[in-house]
Order: sequence, then structure tokens, then C-alpha cells
Amino acid sequence: MHFNLVSVLSLFHKEDILYEDFHSSGHRYEHPGGGGEQLAINELISDGSVVYAEALWDHVTMDAQELGFKAGDVIKVIDATNKEWWWGCIMDSEGWFPASFIRLRVNQDDPVEEYMSYLEEAEAGDEEQAGPGLPCKEQMRANVINEIMSTERDYIKHLKDICEGYIKQCRKRTDMFTEEQLLTIFGNIEEIYRFQRKFLKGLEKKFNNEQPHLSEIGCCFLEHQTDFQIYSEYCNNHPNACIQISKLMKVNKYMFFFEACRLLQKMIDISLDGFLLTPVQKICKYPLQLAELLKYTNPQHRDYTDVEAALNAMKNVARLINERKRRLENIDKIARWQSSIEDWEGEDVLVKSSELIFSGELNKLSQPQTKSQQRMFFLFDHQMVYCKKDLLRRDILYYKGRMDMDQVEVTDVEDGKEKDFNISVKNALKLQFGEEVHLLCAKKLELKQRWLRAFADERKQVHHDRETGFSLTEVQKKQAMLNAGKQHVVSKPKGMHSGLQKKGNTSLPYCDFLLRQKHPSLPAALPQQQVFMLAEPKRKTTFWHNIGRLTPFKK
Repeated sequence: MHFNLVSVLSLFHKEDILYEDFHSSGHRYEHPGGGGEQLAINELISDGSVVYAEALWDHVTMDAQELGFKAGDVIKVIDATNKEWWWGCIMDSEGWFPASFIRLRVNQDDPVEEYMSYLEEAEAGDEEQAGPGLPCKEQMRANVINEIMSTERDYIKHLKDICEGYIKQCRKRTDMFTEEQLLTIFGNIEEIYRFQRKFLKGLEKKFNNEQPHLSEIGCCFLEHQTDFQIYSEYCNNHPNACIQISKLMKVNKYMFFFEACRLLQKMIDISLDGFLLTPVQKICKYPLQLAELLKYTNPQHRDYTDVEAALNAMKNVARLINERKRRLENIDKIARWQSSIEDWEGEDVLVKSSELIFSGELNKLSQPQTKSQQRMFFLFDHQMVYCKKDLLRRDILYYKGRMDMDQVEVTDVEDGKEKDFNISVKNALKLQFGEEVHLLCAKKLELKQRWLRAFADERKQVHHDRETGFSLTEVQKKQAMLNAGKQHVVSKPKGMHSGLQKKGNTSLPYCDFLLRQKHPSLPAALPQQQVFMLAEPKRKTTFWHNIGRLTPFKK
């Protein structure tokens, strides 16, 4: 049966007979690992058969539990129980990999010994030949340059296919998609497409087609290092895109529509979420490519300094994306925390803040009364909130006030008599803004010193955010508070102040599956998080984990 795909795109309606026709026409619309194919694979594995698959895409990962590979690699499939993530191995490496990144070998009886033998010989050759037998360093550099240029051109084609093959068609169907839906699904990928075309033009100008090893492309990355930050928005949105696509794919009309888009654009047989993962992987791959380029660039080469600087710049881009991703995840925790505080007054914390710097118990003294009050303090960027614990239920907190840290002057107070309050103090700090003066006393000297560092960190964080231009959008703030309100109402068990300690479970879509698995933990979602692992940011233990006694902060 033959179809005009343009007609299919314009005529998809629930009542249309095209549903049955399109389904029965034999077009494949399930990504690898779906439906009957997945069942058949599991039966083969259960019977002791060996199942091999070929990688369609590079899977770049720094997660020890995931299996990294390049397009064309042959993977032995060990477990295909889950629809999205399969367990497999390549030689001695074993781990999880996304099922949408591979295709099964047409004939599973074909031996792969030749392929494995080729890999082993290549590795042995690398070890045995130390110089004269290998291509010269210039040739190796030329190979890396050619790979960078080739992958960049392929990437532009890929972005064009998404923009023209999917977005353009979706915009024609206002009865199926709202602009808000399209923004959620595709994020700012059109902006990325425009930028990458400009970036590729710059690379082409610096590319020496006759002698690739003489190309000087490092400066292109340096020139556009701030432009690459647009990937932050895309990476932050990508989990939402996956959720939206998953919902739509449950409706036949949308599933067939997206498949028709792919076929009309003559794109390879990969699901939409697989295509939309590519920009996340691309920003992850740049530092790897630049590291390889630097490895084969002589220090005397005119491009060496720029390539070295470009590598550091792209690592910094990855760190920045990682940091912004973490901050956006934190705002949901902050919103949930605020919703658990009793008697809250004034504006939401998220109006000014997006990061908890430090928290703990201190004794507070304020003028004109000098009566000591034990309070729980939460230091955020731009402000500090303090609460009172319930006398009986110590995990219940009552809002008591806040301080604007942009206006506060923090002073270390020596032990002894404090002149403003005319009392003897120990391990004290003075916070003054305008005519208001507060004394905060810690139980130990070490805790006081930790608070002093925290106040310094808060100022550094504010300065860093101004330099990098980090800020929350009104939509992000509103959505976080809306989600927190819903969760607070829905999850609150009888007789309990807050159910937030159980919220960690909501992010594990395969919890039942995990109980049956003998492998390490399955990744919680499609591999959109890989870029955030790449730069290996300095890991800090967050205070959300440390305040174990307070229910609102338990995961």
C-alpha cells in the first residue's frame, strides 16, 4: 500500500481510517526494544542464545554503570527486560545502554569473531608499535580534525532534520500541538541549529582541506565559548521533553504522526526522543574531541595554545551546564521545604534565592530584648530564614522571620563582654543591617567558624551568579511552587507533618523492575544527564542530605 506522507501528516484524526491503513502498511514505528521484538529477544536470551546488536549512535558516558560505545560497535545483549535500557557487554566492558541507540543484527547466526579479532589486533598493534610503524603525529592530528569536521557536518544535517522534519510539520497542526507543548518537546533546538550553522562556517574557514593537520580550529571554540551556554537551557528542559513525548506516544494519533514526519524527512529509524538526545551528547563530546586533538598537536604547532585553551573552555561550559542543572533541581527541593513550614509569611524563598548554602541551630539574641531564643537558620543566596521548632514534634518548623543578606554586615565577635548588648558571649557572630542588630551564638567554636565560611560562600555565590548571568525565570519559580503545593497535599500521610521524605521514590520509574534485577541500579531515565558527568565538577555534600532530623529535607 502506498501513501503520500504529506497527506498522512495533514489528515491524521482519530476517526480517520488512515490509522488502520498506516498501521497495516508495514511501516516500522517502534524503537528497538519495543513490543513483540523485545519479547522475542528475551525468549532468545532465556533459551541460552547469544544476541548481538549494532550501535547506531555513539553512546558517550562517564557513568561506571553504563556501557559506552561508538556507532558501528557490536554489542552482546545480556538482558532486554526493560524497554528503554538494556544490559550488554563489549569485550570486557559491561553495563546499561539505551535500547534506542542500537539495532539488532539481521542474522544472529553470523559470527562476530572476525569483528572481535579485528578489535584485539588493533589494540595489540597500538601497544607493540611505538613510533616508526604508526602513522606520523601529523597524520593522527589530521584524522582527528577530519572527524571533528565530519561529525559537525552530520550534526548540522541532524538538527536540520529535526527543525524541518518535525517542528515545521508540528506547527502546521495547531489542532494537535500548542506552542507551549512544542517548546517543552523541542526546547531551544532551533536556536542551537542557528548557532551551530554559524559555528560550522567558522570551522570551514579554518579547515585546511589539502593538509588537515595544519588546520587551526582552536580559536573557533574560544570565539564561541559563551554561545555554547545556550545548551544549558536545552539540557535543563530535556527531561521534561522526554516526559511530554512519552505521554503523546501513548496516543496512536501522535505516534503515527511523528513516524510520518520521520519518513517524510527520510530520517533513519530512531525514535523522536533518540533524535532529541543528540544535542546533549554533542556538548558532551566536544571536550573529548578537543582532548584527542591536543594529544596529537605538537607544542610547537600554531594551534596548540588555542586548542589547550579551547579544551578548558569547553570543560567549563560542561561545568556551568552541570551547575545550572543542579540549581534547577534544587529549586523543587526549596519549594517543597517552604511548603512544609508552618505559618509562612511574606514572599516565596524562590523570589530571590535558588540555593541553600548552609543551615543549623543557633541561639539568637536581638535588641531591645536580650532573651536567648533557639532557632533553626537556613542560609540561602540573598537571604536567611529562621524558624522555631515545635516543642513536641521537633520535625515541625514555624516561620519566625528572615534577613536580607544583601544588606547584612557579618562580624566575628570575640569571646567576652559584647558592648552593644552588654552581656558576655561565646562563639558569637553579629549581624547588622540598618538599625537592627542580632547576635547569633553557636554551641562550639568549629560551628561558628563554619558559619563564617558559609556567609563568605553566600557572597561568592551571589557574585558568581551575577558574572554568569544565572537567574530563574518566573515560569520556573511558579511551576516549582505549584508542584510543591500539589505534592504537599497529595503525599501528606495522616498524622504526619510532611511526606517529603518519600519523594525520592517518585523519580524511580522502574522501581518494580529493579527489585527483580541482578545488575547494578538501572539509570533513572534516558541518558540526558551524561553531559553533567563529563566535566567531573567538584562534588560537595549538600545540606539537604545532612539535616537528617528534619523531615522536610529527607529524600
